[in-house]
Amino acid sequence: MSLLDQFFVYHPEPWQDRDWARLSGLPLEEVWFQSTDGVRLFGWYVETQADRPVMLWCHGNAGNIISRLENLKYLYQMGLSVFLFDYRSYGKSQKYDPNEDGLYQDAGGAYDYLTRIRKIRPERIVLFGRSLGAAVAAELATQRAASALILESSFPSIEAVAKFHYRGLPVHWLLGAEYRLIDRLPQLSLPKLIIHGDRDDIIPIELGRQVFETAKPPKDWYVIPGADHNNIYEVGGPAYFRRLGEFIKKALSV
Repeated sequence: MSLLDQFFVYHPEPWQDRDWARLSGLPLEEVWFQSTDGVRLFGWYVETQADRPVMLWCHGNAGNIISRLENLKYLYQMGLSVFLFDYRSYGKSQKYDPNEDGLYQDAGGAYDYLTRIRKIRPERIVLFGRSLGAAVAAELATQRAASALILESSFPSIEAVAKFHYRGLPVHWLLGAEYRLIDRLPQLSLPKLIIHGDRDDIIPIELGRQVFETAKPPKDWYVIPGADHNNIYEVGGPAYFRRLGEFIKKALSV
């Protein structure tokens, strides 16, 4: 792993110790579990009904799960149960230098918690990945069974993003992380919903379109007009959540 990864790829934020369940109004269950390589991780589980779909949420490269609380609340109001967790070194999770293989193992541990501890069947699990988390969720989908995969603000690879931002210069050679989502998608036969904002200046919509074109059917492409990289669910509003619900319902009924 390149030392530059710690500056350019991963931007974890430390935990703020507050009563987040009371402040959010959500039934947040605090969960401690282990990555598949033994790193101790923290997450929140919110449950609606026992037979409802469960979203396993792989977040992006910055912040921690606290900054996803508002979004989590909307998903819960949709009737989804959600397991939102922090990677190594993010939030309350064990301080352990994040790296690509490590994040993949963190997601594997989160999945194993759902299936082995909570006894949730794979056909109820929907994998969701935003930005960097899209590559994490897709890698998980190559290793574990799930009903559907939702990718939001995703990119083909670190190389593609670096070339866009640095005018084609091979800056990615200095980084250890690759996150080659485009290598995973042709292998995946489960239903996929790929979402992108048309004003995303961090991951331009052209890169999101490449992700969609690479993906193996069945797949859907959903553009949010006026949305940038970090506000898709806000700009998309009720129509966005309806689309998520329709996609998930259809995927689970197959």
